[in-house]
Amino acid sequence: MTGTFDTRPAGHRHRVITDDGIELEVREWGNPDGPELLLVTGVAQSYLSFVKQYSAPELQDFRIISYDPRGHGLSDKPLGDHWYQQGKRWSAEVRSVMDALQLHKPVLAGWSLGGRIVRQYLVDYGDAQLSGVGFLSCRPVEVPEVIGTGNAVVQALDIDDLASRIDVTTAFLRNCFGLQPDADDFAFALAYNMICPFEIRQQIGKWWTEPAISEAALRRVTVPTLIVHGRDDILVLPGAAEITARLIPHATLSLYDGCGHSVFFEAADRFNAELTRFVEGCYDPASALATEQRRTLAAAS
Repeated sequence: MTGTFDTRPAGHRHRVITDDGIELEVREWGNPDGPELLLVTGVAQSYLSFVKQYSAPELQDFRIISYDPRGHGLSDKPLGDHWYQQGKRWSAEVRSVMDALQLHKPVLAGWSLGGRIVRQYLVDYGDAQLSGVGFLSCRPVEVPEVIGTGNAVVQALDIDDLASRIDVTTAFLRNCFGLQPDADDFAFALAYNMICPFEIRQQIGKWWTEPAISEAALRRVTVPTLIVHGRDDILVLPGAAEITARLIPHATLSLYDGCGHSVFFEAADRFNAELTRFVEGCYDPASALATEQRRTLAAAS
């Protein structure tokens, strides 16, 4: 039986340097001239998390981009709290990817930690350079009441025993799914989860943004917004999505029965259909023309 990751398209590889000198692993797939979709992954994850999106035939008309955030996958992994606890570093990372790949008004969507990174981008830059925003199983407003019991397995990350680290990572990854992946897919995902050092996971865990700052940024959002969340999520409770929806009244809120933290993997058919409609609805042909003209000028210079 062929696993989900066995036939994954490699995509076009980029290496992007951020303003603070971090080298990021970036991949893109699909139609280079299509509507742009930039996906930001969660803690200890990878661009590989979105395999059911960039492999999906129905999404191939889009230009899909994802990357390994600092500390993850094949991106640089500096140690030190300041690399991970200053919000502007995360938002500038997104900006660096957008600039390096010459993105013009992409849909910016983030899962879990990635949703907080999207929130931070909105805090620091607003939505003027975006055509839409997606919040996937995340808590953009970091209030404690929406933290699920599934996080208990990672409360103690100061573990120096490898077997114990594997146990903790396995338990956390299990809690990322309501509908569990098959054994091969789980093993593959566990491998890229282990690549993020526990020291960096600790440092990321100390990053916190004052809720009033996040709330103000979300209230300023004017672009189309999609919020998706699994009703059975035990890492981030569905109440987090409801908070986000109240702050962005024009947003579309889509809750998934029987799904946990990884709706885009657990219910990929439904999610991909919703995402396709959303990105198409955000698409501005004038933006596509501007992108084409800009690329032509860049090639000629």
